[in-house]
Amino acid sequence: MRPTCLLPLLLAACATGAGPADLSSRLLAVHARERAAVGVPPLRWDPALAADADRWARNLARSGRLAHEPGINEGENLWSGTRGAFTPEQMAGAWVAERTAFRAGARDLARTGHYTQMVWRGTTAMGCALAAGAGQDVLVCRYSPPGNIAGRSPF
Repeated sequence: MRPTCLLPLLLAACATGAGPADLSSRLLAVHARERAAVGVPPLRWDPALAADADRWARNLARSGRLAHEPGINEGENLWSGTRGAFTPEQMAGAWVAERTAFRAGARDLARTGHYTQMVWRGTTAMGCALAAGAGQDVLVCRYSPPGNIAGRSPF
């Protein structure tokens, strides 16, 4: 990660009790657990994806909005919540909770798209970043290759 990106990440990580390395291992563990449950291999951490996620997380934290970055060629999951109130596991857990709405063969990205990106068989790498805004934490995870491809099953 670029040194200029560390301060926002460290501040947000301190609020959640997670340092940068701890954040990556904790988020990889959540993803690995979900992927194992559907029979797909774990993801590897990609520093370039984490740097992309960091740049966008800082932008969202500054702006106070939550929106996908336009024009990217990566999968992307976003989360925001009250600053310092949630662990990384709880943040990613919001995406995991979409599993209950998932139905094989159905395409409902509005209800299950975060979950299906987490477990997408063709995705092999991820990188995430956490940034602190005025009253919120923002988590951005990026995935490569991206998932949620029309006409394909996630696993």
